[in-house]
Amino acid sequence: MKLTLSDAPYAGAPMVVLSAGLGGAGSYWLAQLATLEAHYQVVRYDQRGTGNNPATLPDGYSMQAMAAELYQALQAEGITRFCLIGHALGALIGLQLALDYPQAVSGLVLVNGWLRLNDHTLRCFRVRERLLAAGGAEAWVQAQPLFLYPADWMAAHAPRMEAEEALALAHFQGTENLLRRLAALKNADFSRRAQEIRCPTNIICARDDLLVPWTCSADLQAAIPGSRLQVMERGAHACNVTESEDFNTLLLDGLHSMLPVLTLAQKENL
Repeated sequence: MKLTLSDAPYAGAPMVVLSAGLGGAGSYWLAQLATLEAHYQVVRYDQRGTGNNPATLPDGYSMQAMAAELYQALQAEGITRFCLIGHALGALIGLQLALDYPQAVSGLVLVNGWLRLNDHTLRCFRVRERLLAAGGAEAWVQAQPLFLYPADWMAAHAPRMEAEEALALAHFQGTENLLRRLAALKNADFSRRAQEIRCPTNIICARDDLLVPWTCSADLQAAIPGSRLQVMERGAHACNVTESEDFNTLLLDGLHSMLPVLTLAQKENL
């Protein structure tokens, strides 16, 4: 698996790994890069079967496999300790990593994630699967923004919506891969083991998320010992994109509480 590593802002800077949702693309986090790279060494990646990591995924593909693939790729780069920032499916990968490789995970930031799939979210995915079956990749891609963004934000960013649609179609991960990744997401259930997670955990969600009710994040916070919940009033499922300034403030606040970073004066004295 190919990883994209930023330059470290200073020797020994903490490592953070960005993991996207069902789309799988590391580019999902573009609005966070400048903010993060000023303080941390940042790793991005396209999840297996997507983007720059093409593969035909096997039947029975699982969340455990997704976590193992990322862990092994990080180990191959000599990265043995990291904080994972995950959105939706990426948050589930983070939970799986914290359970399977606790020695490697220094912290978690879980964005619009969940313990197990909510009935409402399952309904949304069933509708999207019917669209995929009836209209193929184009129907899937055209419907996707409705589940990601607030309506007024989409209306104000019409040219961007058109460009995103064209890009998503050009890099569509394939129906079989998408369905296998979606099945892994549906089958993941952390409700019985979340209390085993001991690393510092910050949880961010948006109250107006259409796809994943914000109460799913509240359930996560209640289940993970010592975790912290931050609720954005606006931003929808892709709140890190639509309200990136507010999101980045919350993100850094949470990260700085988990990962020690050098002050500007300390950096200048290196």
